This record gives sequence, structure tokens and C-alpha cells, in this order.
Amino acid sequence: MKRANICVIGGGTGLSVLLRGLKHFPVDISAVVTVADDGGSSGRLREELNIPPPGDVRNVLAALSEVEPLLEELFQHRFDHAGGLSGHSLGNLLLAGMSDITGDFAQGVQEISRVLNVKGKVIPASNEHITLLAEMKDGTIVRGESKIPYAEGEIHRVYLEPSLPTPMAEAVYAIEQADLVILGPGSLYTSIIPNLLVPGMKEALIQSTAPKLYICNVMTQPGETDGYSAADHIEAIHAHVGTNIVDKVLLNTQEIPEPFASKYETDGAEPVCIDYERLERMGVEPVAEELLIVRGNLLRHDALKVSERLVSLL
Repeated sequence: MKRANICVIGGGTGLSVLLRGLKHFPVDISAVVTVADDGGSSGRLREELNIPPPGDVRNVLAALSEVEPLLEELFQHRFDHAGGLSGHSLGNLLLAGMSDITGDFAQGVQEISRVLNVKGKVIPASNEHITLLAEMKDGTIVRGESKIPYAEGEIHRVYLEPSLPTPMAEAVYAIEQADLVILGPGSLYTSIIPNLLVPGMKEALIQSTAPKLYICNVMTQPGETDGYSAADHIEAIHAHVGTNIVDKVLLNTQEIPEPFASKYETDGAEPVCIDYERLERMGVEPVAEELLIVRGNLLRHDALKVSERLVSLL
């Protein structure tokens, strides 16, 4: 029996958390990962070597890898107090080195995937050096993914420079072949939407007959989605794509436990309000579940529970 194809589109920590759960199910995974990051180690390597930023790709490779825990730990190891290496993770350096050897970032990702015995395909949204810009509601332009959440204004739209980067054919193909397309979880304007702005991506999503599901963030993100409801998140996606593409939305109904609620409030975040009637009017089917798990001092989506629910939709 043919295994179902799931295409997951996003970036950041949320995507890695989900994939750690999804890889335990009998599905074929294609992860399309944003390449607009310009902060930290990724930003430095991107500027110095003129390659796409490796950070989000590295985290996804680690999440889908099936190697000894020590090897994964080594891949994710970040150097501190090491002169020129300080702040770099070994995985970022390996991806940069493999890009240099193969002459191509995407090819480098494939080679590292083999070394790490990655379950599924990890595909950068583009093989080019891309910059993310935001136009705020007051007309101000903010340049650089890492600066957008700190711009202290409401985001009107985000866009890419160059405006028409070459898409990865494999990313478009992954959407075309998918039995289920998942957007997120992750930062709305800086992890999810940038992928949809790469030429060919939104066209493939519009033409795809597979269900397209958005995993809604549990909390609003300060500087990015302040005051956003679940429907607001989806409307932002549709505004950037130019038409309605989201069929379903996965929502958390579990109450945020104390002291997390207080901590989030201090940080300027609040639970995302679920506006069921508005979602219904938009033609988006809510899939509501208790989805949270506490790991140490972090509140996260329960990767196995979320993956189980996603697979059940197939």
C-alpha cells in the first residue's frame, strides 16, 4: 500500500518540534523550510559565504535524523567563547562546508541528510540569498527577518528581495504530490508566509486538491501577531497568497497552565482567541484539540498528539 505524502511548510522551532513527532508515523515527509533568516550564526554565514541561512534547515535535519543521540547533539553543538567560531553551531558550519564542496546549498542539504539518516526530504524553499522585508501599517519599511518583530508597529505585509527568487523545483513538486499540506506551526510573518512568496509555491498550493491545514499558534507573538485571533492568522496567509487556500485549522483548546500564563503575559503574549463563527464564514473547518505538553520550563505543542491528529485526517 502506498504511503501518504505529507508536505510541511514553515521554519523555526515549531516546525522541528512537529517533525520529531511526525517521523514516527508511516508517512513520507517533505519539509519545505524558510531561508529568510538573517540573525545569529545563520546571518553571519549567509553574509560571509553568500549562501541561504542554514539555521532552520539544520534544526529540521536534526529533528528528522535517525542517528545516535550523541551525533545529533554534536550536530546541534554551539561554540561559546571560541573566538571567530563563537555563536556558530557545528551543524551550520557543516552545511556551509558541504555547500562549498558541492557548489550548491540544496545539494549540500541532501548530502548531510544522507549522513544523518534523515527520514524524509528537507527542501530549502529557494537556493538563493533572500532578504525578508516588512511594510508596516504606517508605511515604514523594515529590512531583515530578525528585525521585524522588534519594529514596534503593525505589519501590513511582508515581501522578498529579490521579489522573484528561483524556487526549488523539489519544493513545488512536494506540494503537487502531497496528500496533506501543513502550514506551520511557527512565526506567521517570518517563518510561514516567506515560503509562500517564493514563485511557484502559492500556485502549487492553489492548484493542489489535497487538504491544506494551518497549525495555529497557541499564543500571539509580540511584535508580529499582537491581538490576532485564529481567523486573523489565516486571513494574513490568504492576503499574501491572493486567494483562500486553508481548508482546516488545528487549534488548541487546552488552558494555559500557571505560571506559563503569567510569564507569557509579562512577555506581551496572550492565548490566540478562537473565533469559530468567523472561521466558519471563511469556509475553514476547525479541528480543536487539547494539544499542549510541558517540557522543562517550556510550553509546546505535544508533537505525538498533533501528529496523530494530522495522520487521522488522511
